[in-house]
Amino acid sequence: MPLEPFDPARAALVAGWAVGDEVVRAWCAVEGDAVPSDVVASWSQADDVEAFLFAEAGDEPVAYGELWLDDEEGEVELARLLVAPDRRGRGVGRALVRALVDRARSTHPELPDVILRVRPENTPAIRSYLAAGFVDLPADEQSTWNQGQRFDYHWMVLPA
Repeated sequence: MPLEPFDPARAALVAGWAVGDEVVRAWCAVEGDAVPSDVVASWSQADDVEAFLFAEAGDEPVAYGELWLDDEEGEVELARLLVAPDRRGRGVGRALVRALVDRARSTHPELPDVILRVRPENTPAIRSYLAAGFVDLPADEQSTWNQGQRFDYHWMVLPA
């Protein structure tokens, strides 16, 4: 199976994939040129977060992603998606998204809506999400969803 539950012991591997201000900001909205591995390890400890590593054909992990479960809104948000630098631009992000969506829909059918947010300047990610079937939320909804956010995000939803 390409998805495996994230083991916090692998946090240094994942943190090493995000180097440089732009990559870090696009990945997790943290300021700085790196994310400490203890921070990455802590993310999966929240009760409403399921974190995964993604591997292709039994290889070493090449991507990371989370499912944020929101019972109140009836949705799952794909979050903190990151592909290893040497695998970017090869369809790994799209495969990760599909695997996470499949996982969300098979294990959380009570949460039918699958959404995600991305920094608007992250055009490679937006292209990947469009290729995986996501569509943009209408501009008025995006404006509403951005209220109270630290940044203005580009919001997308996967039609059922």
